[in-house]
Amino acid sequence: MLSKLKICALLCSCMAIFHSNLAAQSVKPTPAADRMKSLEHKKVMAKQSPFKTEFTNIGPTAMGGRIVDVAVNPADPTEFYAAYATGGLWHTTNNGQSFTPIFDNEDVIFIGAVAVHWPGRTIWIGTGEANSSRSTYSGIGVFKSENNGQSWTYLGLPESHHIGAIKLHPTNNDIAWVAVTGHLYSPNKDRGVYKTSDGGKKWKKTLYIDENTGAIEMDINPKNPDELYATMWYKTRKAWDFEESGKTSGLYKSTDGGEKWSLLNVAGGGLPSGEGVGRMGVAVFAANPQIVYAIVDNQFHQPDTAGTQKDTVSYIKEDLKDLTKESFAALNNSKLDTFLKRNRLSSKYSSKKLKEQVANGTLKPNALYDYFYDANENLFNTPVIGAEIYRSNDAGKTWTKTNTESLPRLYNTYGYYFGRLTVSPVNENKLVIMGVSVELSKDGGKTFDDMNARNVHSDHHSCWINPNRDSHMIIGNDGGVNITYDDGKNWFKVNSVPAGQFYTVTTDNAKPFHVYGGLQDNGVWQGNTTRQRTNDANYDSMQYRMLGGGDGMGVQVDFRDNLTVYSGSQFGNYSRQHLDTGGGIRIRPQHELGETPYRYNWLTPILLSRHNQDILYMASSRFHRSMNRGADMQTLSEDLTNGAVKGDVPFGTVATISESPLRFGLLYAGTDDGNVHTSSDAGSSWTALDLSSFPAVKGLWVTRVAASKHQEGRVYVTLNGYRNDHFSPYILMSNDYGKNWKSIAGNLPLEPVNVIEEDPKNDSILYAGTDGGIYVSKDAGQSWSMWNKGLPMAIPVHDIAIQERDNKIVLATHGRSLFIASLKEIQGK
Repeated sequence: MLSKLKICALLCSCMAIFHSNLAAQSVKPTPAADRMKSLEHKKVMAKQSPFKTEFTNIGPTAMGGRIVDVAVNPADPTEFYAAYATGGLWHTTNNGQSFTPIFDNEDVIFIGAVAVHWPGRTIWIGTGEANSSRSTYSGIGVFKSENNGQSWTYLGLPESHHIGAIKLHPTNNDIAWVAVTGHLYSPNKDRGVYKTSDGGKKWKKTLYIDENTGAIEMDINPKNPDELYATMWYKTRKAWDFEESGKTSGLYKSTDGGEKWSLLNVAGGGLPSGEGVGRMGVAVFAANPQIVYAIVDNQFHQPDTAGTQKDTVSYIKEDLKDLTKESFAALNNSKLDTFLKRNRLSSKYSSKKLKEQVANGTLKPNALYDYFYDANENLFNTPVIGAEIYRSNDAGKTWTKTNTESLPRLYNTYGYYFGRLTVSPVNENKLVIMGVSVELSKDGGKTFDDMNARNVHSDHHSCWINPNRDSHMIIGNDGGVNITYDDGKNWFKVNSVPAGQFYTVTTDNAKPFHVYGGLQDNGVWQGNTTRQRTNDANYDSMQYRMLGGGDGMGVQVDFRDNLTVYSGSQFGNYSRQHLDTGGGIRIRPQHELGETPYRYNWLTPILLSRHNQDILYMASSRFHRSMNRGADMQTLSEDLTNGAVKGDVPFGTVATISESPLRFGLLYAGTDDGNVHTSSDAGSSWTALDLSSFPAVKGLWVTRVAASKHQEGRVYVTLNGYRNDHFSPYILMSNDYGKNWKSIAGNLPLEPVNVIEEDPKNDSILYAGTDGGIYVSKDAGQSWSMWNKGLPMAIPVHDIAIQERDNKIVLATHGRSLFIASLKEIQGK
């Protein structure tokens, strides 16, 4: 029998061959068979990890993380399960006062749906969130536990990637149905509705449309479980574009236990059909299953009413599209000046000046319209109809739209992230719809009232209504769990789970030092590392404080006072603030009229020079520098990317920047479309670096460039195929300023790499954060070991910070908040 060491060596060799073979291929989705083999390799790495030092979770818990589903015991609602998109499955028996994680040791902990067969106490989990977010991680199928999570059985469906719903037969624990949404970024044929009749040993695909249309929601008639409803959703997503609807989206019904299905949104049936139909949700009224509700993300456009709503004081942007020199010259000066003021253009621009520049050819007639171009406009400002509610009183044969007014609060143009509704089990006219807001109707969906409160986070994904007291609800949102007993008049927040989704982390140099980080949909926070996490409900109000809202992004701290902080939110909206005085300025470089608009990455990089902390670096599609702490930003480079790509998501952006700690002005920049540049003069000029010796990385997202702490010419680059459903790890290293490169991914498992960090004391020690954990190399990347003590088996590590004075490492995980550990053991001291 082979020893564990030999098995590990064999697996490492196989992984190295596999990575080598990939280098000769184009970027393609990673087959499930390869992922499953890699997970076996990872299990060996976990068992053979040489490191004893344990990571400590330091929270925070106050902001929670994205809940995708809840499963509540109807006989005792103080017991329920909360399923997190990237934070695992948590169980409570005391109404949320405390939780226990019960899914941390499995191959993935990313969840799309959870269902419990309460009579048999069997838990079913569908892995891989189905909300199609920017940070939605793929699963590997379905798991089941019959002992409350002490052990789990893997039930297959590895190509499912993302699962929207699981429905269980109410009396037969062997029968279940799964809504497989499928791959997020690539077509695949494993989408649709799957059924098992033997407890998950075998699966049968019973509803399939095409490789871009997957199942997203389901519901069941509890009085006749042969009657089911499933919603199918056409979508495609690329790094630069999201197509949210299509003619194959629809609502289907089965009357034979999910064996055969009939389309319900047909001509004359009352439901919308065609290219504009997006994500749909469905809910059966339990007391009378003839009554069924559906929510539709209607992407058809609203009627154009611009002609009847002309602004007589100012132009609107659309008035300035497709102009000629003659038509621009004919614009009304007063209305044009008002437009310039309303849109906060510099005072150097006036109607008179602009007309002169257009007339002499300095500016194009469409310069004003082009000035405001933003890829997000196609997503956020397209005049779609939005959410609609439909009701059937004849078990889905015919449908009537119920909402008498539009529902703009719910989700406007981004219904792809939402799409669920829940009907009271005892009141046919009481239903809850979920989106940015959570809204309640008591008149059968005609009108809705917003139930959000100050202590209720926005962006809602799950709602359970108590069948014995339907004013009692448990909801899950991007901020965790909230509970009400009076139809949302009052809520309390469950905040004992450290499930924050961090993008970034950094530290200051105070004594003791603080941690700073930006979180998905939960702003930027500062934390005190001297307190340990407790069950105190006020814990986070004592230890952490919020520095900014939105989706929290990069943070930099001036070490000279440890009080001046640069931070911001998505798409380059940054500011400088002083934590004691509160004073600050907004920082976001703006292009000039006539220039191509700057494109900002979702996580726009900023960097405070450690050589001179008055100098701030920042990047959009171009590189910017300030010599006076962000008060003035200079644009120093041309476009460092391959250019704009048509779509509704900003793309062609700089995603990462680094400055050598050893030499002022030696800079590197990496883009989301695969480019790496270097500058030796603090950003005044740039040279493209050649990665063509590694064809497999062409066009991949550069997640990190990192200049060495030890050798001036050394630089590391990580590239990530997440947005191609491609999971191979890519880490490159150069010792000659980027002229020549070698791969140091070694024996890493098939997990996209987010960050590389060099040890401050030993240049042979490297730390790599992937979508599945943290790995350490003690031989400059020739081989890697897993550092898993104190961490879930699989957790995305988005960022790493090392506090050099205290010799501590801090991990920013996208699902379980922040972890901290000492580096003494790793360094051998």
